[in-house]
Amino acid sequence: MSHSEDGQIAADIDGYLKQHQHKELLRFITCGSVDDGKSTLIGRLLFDSKLLFEDQLAAIEKDSRKWGTQPSGMDLALLVDGLAAEREQGITIDVAYRYFATDKRKFIVADTPGHEQYTRNMVTGASTADAAVLLVDARQGVLTQTRRHSYLAHLLGIQHLVLAINKMDLMGHDEAVFDAIVADYQDFADMIGIEAFTPIPVSALLGDNVIMPSSNMPWYTGPTLLELLETVEVDALRQQRGPFRLPVQWVNRPNLNFRGFAGSIASGVVEPGDAVRVLPSGKTSTVERIVTDEGDLPRARAGQSVTLTLTDEIDVSRGAVIAKADEPPEVADQFEAHIVWMQDEPLFPGRNYLFKSGTNTVTGTVTTIKYLVNVNSQEHLAAEQLELNGIAVCNIGLDRPIPFEPYAVNRELGSFILIDRLSHQTAGAGMLNFALRRSHNIHQQAVDVDKAARMALNRHRPGVVWFTGLSGAGKSTVANLVEKRLHALGVHTYLLDGDNVRHGLNRDLGFTETDRVENIRRVAEVGKLMVDAGLIVLTAFISPFRSERQLARELLEPGEFVEVYVNTPLATAEARDPKGLYKKARAGELKNFTGIDSPYEPPEFAEIEVNTGELSAEEAAEQVLATLRRMGMIR
Repeated sequence: MSHSEDGQIAADIDGYLKQHQHKELLRFITCGSVDDGKSTLIGRLLFDSKLLFEDQLAAIEKDSRKWGTQPSGMDLALLVDGLAAEREQGITIDVAYRYFATDKRKFIVADTPGHEQYTRNMVTGASTADAAVLLVDARQGVLTQTRRHSYLAHLLGIQHLVLAINKMDLMGHDEAVFDAIVADYQDFADMIGIEAFTPIPVSALLGDNVIMPSSNMPWYTGPTLLELLETVEVDALRQQRGPFRLPVQWVNRPNLNFRGFAGSIASGVVEPGDAVRVLPSGKTSTVERIVTDEGDLPRARAGQSVTLTLTDEIDVSRGAVIAKADEPPEVADQFEAHIVWMQDEPLFPGRNYLFKSGTNTVTGTVTTIKYLVNVNSQEHLAAEQLELNGIAVCNIGLDRPIPFEPYAVNRELGSFILIDRLSHQTAGAGMLNFALRRSHNIHQQAVDVDKAARMALNRHRPGVVWFTGLSGAGKSTVANLVEKRLHALGVHTYLLDGDNVRHGLNRDLGFTETDRVENIRRVAEVGKLMVDAGLIVLTAFISPFRSERQLARELLEPGEFVEVYVNTPLATAEARDPKGLYKKARAGELKNFTGIDSPYEPPEFAEIEVNTGELSAEEAAEQVLATLRRMGMIR
């Protein structure tokens, strides 16, 4: 809090709290390259405006008087440095948040890392920001990381960009230095489509143009940093002007006489009596009440958390969006999007992730990487995978349609994260650009003869028996024996073998990680179709990655996927080497060979595990058949 508020607190605590409650909140980030002075700038901002705690101020001021100096950059930086590891290593490894208020506005500031390897942290801090303060060292000018953070801030829809050219004291407060950096940055801003930014020459160490205008730079007549932050429009006000959108977080039903739909309003305003439409179902109704913990409201706006009741009993569940009836958002399951990759393991097209947007969590797949973006030149680069901190434009497909709006229109309905299905870590963040036209033209066709009818005709349950293991483990041999015995029992089967499929369906694929992912994705989809046809499908593929085997499992209903781990030691498989592939791989003639220079991820919870180094192929086949009987797939 500021010192000017102390008297009001003592005289009228209730009045102060009421005034503070209704102050606007501005979220902003500081970003830029390494050692540009981000933490020092925040420390100076708090110190000069007396926004620190009394004991912090007293300690710094006492130290400054003792030595007859201004507070040092280290003093100021450590005030906002919340992590001990950062102090020990001398780097910023996470996003440090500070909360403060002036007479005019409340603030949340995120001090984001400058190193390229922590781009993911900058994205986290920027995702909810109204403004970005981009620092540039006056001695260095515009650097690669300056461009990267500017591009990301623009991509993330931050409306107000401040170019704070810091350390002007080290350049003699030279106007020509300032003008040259602004001109250089203007060229880049024009290239990426930044329509406006505010350049301010500052010295975070000395306080020039942070709170008060600098007498050292009389040639600068624009606002100080704090003046600008106190006057820029916050995102919440802009969102109130949009059409009404409420992503439903949960259905609130404390008793049989009450059924409400709770969530935070993403945009617009709503009143009782408003006509609304629920997406994706498209059903319409009218708002009956706006319920909060403090009682019913006559009106609610963007940013407020409320519970709506409707006049009609319609089906609404988590993930639905309640919208203005005559201005509903789109519903689609295929999109073009920008993605910022945040995981050490690269993104491969065809691999499944959890796609979380707003209150919706569905299964999503990056179907195509259209191009990578070079943040320096804006050049579009072809790529088969997306590496850590890479930025790309991609096509995405979901397993079901969701309500959405382009990110440029609505940050909440247009943003998403991709979550690794196995580790549950955030793998990437993205912004939806638009729905692909084909998502509106392709519809699920209803049929009269379904899987249940085919199963009744075949007199056995369908499913996929998925054999996985190293090359030479015996997958094809055991799968072939299992199919022969199933056929003798009158079971309708089909065997998909890795080599055979690559002669036709997958003849265009190689053996890179990207191609291996696509190979298994196609086989999994074919297996799903064959299960729908009522067959027991046997697949014999190395399928080295757990995520793709999990994808195949999740395409089917519970109990329809049986994973068989042919767990044969590498030495045994290599000694067999029936196709001479291990010999070629050891000689360097065969690249990306599983077990040699490409990884194999063994199953963790396979339904069946057989070791063909200890069992004969016939014994392994009998073990598989016994398990299928026990599971009720065959009699």
